Amino acid sequence: MKTTHLHKQEQTSRRDFIKKVGLAYGGLVTTMSYPGININGAKNMVLRFKPYELQLKHTFTLASSSRKTTPVMLTEIEYDGVTGYGEASMPPYLGESHETATAFLSKVDLSRFKSPFLIEDIFNYIDALAPGNYAAKASVDIALHDLVGKIMGQPWYKIWGLNPAKTPNTSFTIGIDSPEVIKEKVQEAAPYKILKVKLGRDNDREIVSTIRKTTDKPLCVDVNQGWTDKKQALDMVSWLKEQGVVFVEQPMPKTAIDDIAWLTSNSPLPIIADEALQTARDLKHINGAYSGINIKLMKCGGMRAAFTMAKMARDMGMKVMIGCMTETSCGVTAAAQLSPLVDWADLDGNLLISNDVFDGIKIKDGKVELPDRPGIGVNKINS
Repeated sequence: MKTTHLHKQEQTSRRDFIKKVGLAYGGLVTTMSYPGININGAKNMVLRFKPYELQLKHTFTLASSSRKTTPVMLTEIEYDGVTGYGEASMPPYLGESHETATAFLSKVDLSRFKSPFLIEDIFNYIDALAPGNYAAKASVDIALHDLVGKIMGQPWYKIWGLNPAKTPNTSFTIGIDSPEVIKEKVQEAAPYKILKVKLGRDNDREIVSTIRKTTDKPLCVDVNQGWTDKKQALDMVSWLKEQGVVFVEQPMPKTAIDDIAWLTSNSPLPIIADEALQTARDLKHINGAYSGINIKLMKCGGMRAAFTMAKMARDMGMKVMIGCMTETSCGVTAAAQLSPLVDWADLDGNLLISNDVFDGIKIKDGKVELPDRPGIGVNKINS
């Protein structure tokens, strides 16, 4: 009886909250009032940003490159004493940098908008400033979502109506390396229930076999476009299934769409698109060629775009993964707000760095645990 009463209370609270904010994503109203905050134009939004360099705990090696650092841009949007935090992570393959992000963000003038709740108007303006620059755009998107959530006093998973109990386990990434270092990385990943293994060079079987000598945990593999022959790729996927692999991410070049479609139709494992798509516009081109997609805020432009992509992919019958780059807990926690929507999560980018400046997402027994804090759920711990 007590549980039923509490459940009814929670349902009533939820209905009242939705009625209060009048929220259907993409249609945030601007007539609400919040104690001590005037959202109708007495104050201006101010955007601030500064470059930062993430230091990786291990050299991060993919099929085509290696790096020890990742450039990011840390952003803030302040409005009437409330500050929202954002981030742009810019690994080299995205084609963005501190210089390009500075040039783009210097053009952004949020003072032209009377309210941070004008999300659609603000992002139509942001999108039109310049093509591309998706990580830089994501840094504004994330900061604005954080700001709006803080003003509303709610985390975004609640605003979206998502159940935090439905968050998935997150994978922990094992980069390409020597057998000795791979064993060390697997041991470091002891708290995680699924491992994501980078492949795509000539020692793929050795890497997987090395891991299998250390653990029998489920694996997913990310080839980063490293395989070129579809029949050899199918042989490899079949072998990987025998090794306890759950899915294969971007096995072949994104341009080889016909070969990938053939592989997907014959594969015993789901084939997931990563480099093959960036924004929602790309979904129609890859639909039918892949089993699912990996959504990353830094590629698509932020939380708003990622939410749209997840819904579209579901409508197309595709699997959905939420991923990240090497990022601080700011970017990773923002992505995690969508995690109850997805099949898989790869939200370990903050765990791969040694100089995080935020506290946010936690991993408990391998599972994503969303912070019960407003906005995207992070606190700044260093400047």
